[in-house]
Amino acid sequence: MRKLYFAILLLLGSSCVLLAQQDEQFTQFMYHKLGFNPAYAGMQETPTFTALVRQQWIGLEGAPQSQLLTFNMPLTASGIGLGANISRHSIGATERLTADISYCYRFNLGRGGRMGIGLSSSVRMLQVNFDETESTQPREGDPAIPVGKQSKMLPNFGAGIYYSNQTFYVGFSAPRLLTNNIDFADEGTVISREVPHYYLMAGVLVSLGENIQMQPQFLFKYVEGAPFDGDVNLNFIFRETVYSGVSYRLGGSSVSGIGESAALLLGMQFSDQFMFGLSYDYTLSELKNYSSGSIEAVIRYGIGGRSRSGEILSPRFF
Repeated sequence: MRKLYFAILLLLGSSCVLLAQQDEQFTQFMYHKLGFNPAYAGMQETPTFTALVRQQWIGLEGAPQSQLLTFNMPLTASGIGLGANISRHSIGATERLTADISYCYRFNLGRGGRMGIGLSSSVRMLQVNFDETESTQPREGDPAIPVGKQSKMLPNFGAGIYYSNQTFYVGFSAPRLLTNNIDFADEGTVISREVPHYYLMAGVLVSLGENIQMQPQFLFKYVEGAPFDGDVNLNFIFRETVYSGVSYRLGGSSVSGIGESAALLLGMQFSDQFMFGLSYDYTLSELKNYSSGSIEAVIRYGIGGRSRSGEILSPRFF
């Protein structure tokens, strides 16, 4: 079984051949905007921690797992914001650790609107434990088969823009722009590279009554040479406290063509400071025959719990 998933991993990593999506995906992307766009740094107007955990394709050996922690805060009232992300992503015998720092300059555009221009700097450690793989022939008889753990460090940088007001947000970004060599072949040989990922996100808040709001949102992803991908979400927020919604992810099977997954989301703002949310993805591709779907949990804690204007941090907070 490990042979199968390691082979899949190598194919997915061979961007020069397949040019596949390389970055992890999150159903609750709306609570991890900083990870996609450095221009979101400082937009929440209060220091905020966010933790997110994802287990993809439950029951499938070697399936992707992701854990991350972010911090986001305005540094000055004049418009400077800072953010930081630490994340871990694993699939099969590979592990990817990423740390990045974001800087954003924000300015007012009138009518409560704010535009942010952001830059980020990141370092990523790739690690493969070849001892966790199974070879088709004895390792001792083929020096080309790697053994033990191998790792490498990759610096990178990114940029983005982000606009928001009380009812609308939109952003465009590329978190990693350098095409680093990401394989473990001999020196001077390049089999696979990191490929820039471009993200377009947007959302709008629509009032349906005194205590009900509707919030459609999307995150579209583009990689040159790869199939178009994206997430579309629709949340309903009750009394600015409880939210529930559905999401749909493009991609997945090229045979059925009905997408990668459909998801249910549920969460609650328990206090001015603390929010907790869950999502469950039902797999639509052929992988549904081998897994029990994917689950994701998010926790957000705002120090002080309110913005400078006195607004409570709610699930609709842009």
